[in-house]
Amino acid sequence: MNSGNNFKNHGSSRRSFVRSIGLTSLFMTVPGAFAEALVQTPKQTEGPFYPDKLPLDTDNDLLRINDAITPAAGAVTYLSGRVLDHKGDPIRNAEVEIWQTDNNGIYLHSESKKRGDWDGNFQGFGRFLTGSTGDYFFRTIKPVTYPGRTPHIHFAVNHKGKRILTTQCYIKGHPQNARDNLLNRIKDRKQRESVQVDFAPIPNADADELAARFDIVLGFTPKG
Repeated sequence: MNSGNNFKNHGSSRRSFVRSIGLTSLFMTVPGAFAEALVQTPKQTEGPFYPDKLPLDTDNDLLRINDAITPAAGAVTYLSGRVLDHKGDPIRNAEVEIWQTDNNGIYLHSESKKRGDWDGNFQGFGRFLTGSTGDYFFRTIKPVTYPGRTPHIHFAVNHKGKRILTTQCYIKGHPQNARDNLLNRIKDRKQRESVQVDFAPIPNADADELAARFDIVLGFTPKG
């Protein structure tokens, strides 16, 4: 299993960008990332399109598959956060998984692909294993809408081989959020707001790149 703690080394512009600002300052570009008090992340459905066949490449860079030259289409997004327990302490060795549609609104799933053309350059699924600080980091695309749903990214957190949370992350302020049935099943206002995050432009980036921070707060401390 590839925990995906390092990006594949593609593209001089991306390498120079990461070197020039550092990951810490990149995370801090997202407004309000640390301003809110801890709110337990609500559970949400896994949905029908968790990959029915995982890609050979499951690292944390979803924009390139193995040594492919052509990147996936979509708005490049650096997605980060921490996995915390109910007291705010970081969770080490938590495996964070994400999966989402490509820029055409198609999942990496045989049934979803019947709806349209899958972007073969998009990984569609990734994993990251947290260290002592509980941080995770992905390079992916800004999620897009598809019929019946507001844009979102699916998340799962595993610990010691056990699924301990499944949830979804949404774009703060997106006009379709108010009409999304699954998002609005979260009745607690603070919890509903906690899964909606800014996808903010990164200052001085070489391209139109975004950063988003989504902290995951468990309602307990995993054993071990």
